[in-house]
Amino acid sequence: MEEKLFVVGIISGIYLFFTEHFKDKKKFDTLSFAVLWHRVFLAMAGFIVGFLLMVIIDNRFGEIVTASFITLKQFMFAMLFAVIGWFYPKTPFFVPDAKIDEKTKLPKFIKTDREWGDTFFTAFVLASIVMYCFLQAFKIPSGSMRNTLIEGDHLFVNKFIYGIRIPFTQKKVLKIKEVKRGDIVVFRFPSDDPDEFHCGGKQYGKDFVKRVIGLPGEKIEMRNGIPFINGVAIGVEKYAQYLDGKRMPELTDKVEQKIVQEIWEKRQSGKYFSDYVRDNFGPIIVPPNSYFVLGDNRDRSCDSRYWGPVPEKEIKGTPLFIYWPPSRIGLPK
Repeated sequence: MEEKLFVVGIISGIYLFFTEHFKDKKKFDTLSFAVLWHRVFLAMAGFIVGFLLMVIIDNRFGEIVTASFITLKQFMFAMLFAVIGWFYPKTPFFVPDAKIDEKTKLPKFIKTDREWGDTFFTAFVLASIVMYCFLQAFKIPSGSMRNTLIEGDHLFVNKFIYGIRIPFTQKKVLKIKEVKRGDIVVFRFPSDDPDEFHCGGKQYGKDFVKRVIGLPGEKIEMRNGIPFINGVAIGVEKYAQYLDGKRMPELTDKVEQKIVQEIWEKRQSGKYFSDYVRDNFGPIIVPPNSYFVLGDNRDRSCDSRYWGPVPEKEIKGTPLFIYWPPSRIGLPK
């Protein structure tokens, strides 16, 4: 979302730049040109409003995709608003206030446009910086983290605790802490293939939330639903929830660990072994700079057991606090 806000902020900045350029060239002395530039502003504003509105609607219905800037549906919806904005001055409802503002020497309707453009530029760029570096709003889309986080919880994600990613790189700076076992993390689903199918659908670009169980280099295994770290049971997990009374049995045909590791790193465990990996999984070795994550709702979570490790570069942050609904306001446990 932060990339989207930054881009629309830059578009508003370009509009402001050309407005000042045309002002210096005295282009707005001609009413016909002023009306044309007003149409450009209305089309731009319509596109921005339509685009962000569709993004909000998609997010509300769980279609939260962060890998692509704009989907076809969002583009078509935004273009509809842009067309309405472009043609609005052609309607009888448009009566421009062509009086010249004494301070700016601009027609008053262009002065109003410029003020709105300045507001768009400042608000969107500032919001994108805050969301990129510090906070991100996030909605829990499924029950995989019950009862720590439940469907519909709205929360803010602390994005600077694990470091701020340098734009257009995978490097992070200013780390406050390293990722530790037991941390709840929000991350971009680790897939570079938009058509890859996991967890009942295409997850490319979506944000997930899970709990870190395995750290880089550790040997991870599940035995009857209990995680083992380097051959030792993880111990009491107060946050873990098991809903099914019976555990899934082990595969009757044993597979070599090397093959299991290869399949798991290729994110194919769920496809090869189906639900058999839910309770009896591995052993595998967590790759360098990667983590093994599980949902707290162990019997209802599609997680690292099925689709592999989470690279450190994909981790965005950790939940800071729940702000909605009112009955759930507080810190995640």
